[in-house]
Amino acid sequence: MARNQEKAMSMLSRWYKYQRELHNPGGPEKRPYLATECHSLQEAEKWRLQIIKEIARKVSQIQNAGLGEFRIRDLNDEINKLIREKGHWQDRIVELGGPNYHKIGPKMLDHEGQELPGNRGYKYFGAAKDLPGVRELFEEEPPKPPRKTRGDLMKDIDAYYYGYLDDEDGVLMKLEEEVEKKARHLAIEEWKLKKETGELDKELEEEECKEREEEEKRRKELQEKKDDDNEDTSTDEHTIAPLEVPSQKDVEIELLRKKKMELLLKYASEDLQRTSMNAKTLMGRDLNI
Repeated sequence: MARNQEKAMSMLSRWYKYQRELHNPGGPEKRPYLATECHSLQEAEKWRLQIIKEIARKVSQIQNAGLGEFRIRDLNDEINKLIREKGHWQDRIVELGGPNYHKIGPKMLDHEGQELPGNRGYKYFGAAKDLPGVRELFEEEPPKPPRKTRGDLMKDIDAYYYGYLDDEDGVLMKLEEEVEKKARHLAIEEWKLKKETGELDKELEEEECKEREEEEKRRKELQEKKDDDNEDTSTDEHTIAPLEVPSQKDVEIELLRKKKMELLLKYASEDLQRTSMNAKTLMGRDLNI
């Protein structure tokens, strides 16, 4: 019985093969490598549909995550390549006078893919979206917290912020008293221990020696300062005072005075000059002015 079924299937396959060779004696026709090589609108439509079927078949295959990373990446590359080729055939159909499938054609297969932000043109389909290194790129960053304005920050600033009310509850005072008692107790114990061992007397002697040294140092500094002042005064006595240089105004006044005296000597008599000199003396004015 099984043998008869095998014979029937083989005969059916041969019949199908005969029909294909009858209608297409040259064998299966290959799709042109370039869309511009096709000059028939009907053939361009046929090749476009063939590409759509290949895309649909590969999109269904890539949904299987068990294919492995390398096979999934290859399938995703092939799908993107077919999508670009479909676009070339649709452009060729428009050139041959056919409909514009970019506007009216179905885009369900294209919408299944997802593009990375900033990488336009290449899409990821099915299990390719979950590949290592791709999943992280599709994860959206959490929104940044809203930035607080100066008014929002000032709402939380009060007297407690500046520490003005730290002593109101009394907690800080109690803590300070406890720390102060501990410090005082430790200081007393340390003083008693030094007194018993004799270290206290040594410290007092050392402090007295330091005070004497400082006092002697201050005396020397004062004496040196006095000596320096005496040297400065002695050098000042032997130094020559700088000459006073007259200003421009003084020069003009002197020239004017000489001019007046020349005119007075030239045009005034001796009695008039004597009277003028006596008047200036009585008025308290300088004769040189």
